[in-house]
Amino acid sequence: MVRKRQAFAVITALVTAVTIGISPANAACQCVCMNGEVEAVCSSSLDLQPICPPRICPIVPPAVRPIDPPRVPPVGASTCRSEQVWNGEQYEWVEICR
Repeated sequence: MVRKRQAFAVITALVTAVTIGISPANAACQCVCMNGEVEAVCSSSLDLQPICPPRICPIVPPAVRPIDPPRVPPVGASTCRSEQVWNGEQYEWVEICR
């Protein structure tokens, strides 16, 4: 009986630790409309990207892509470029690194 309680306590502690450890990684990611399609955008390249549910994005207005200045991408990313991201009211140019 005591062993079952100890095993249950250990399993509960492990599940809680894993849940707490995973939650912050997804908190920094958002599913946004980018260039007319839903994509996950994270604040860090080390965050785990969530699976985004399908939704209808507004049509991207024609625009000229801004000139991307040469720069070294952050750790974990290989390239950075400007993308149009829906901010809830309109598309705006945002630098995205992957």
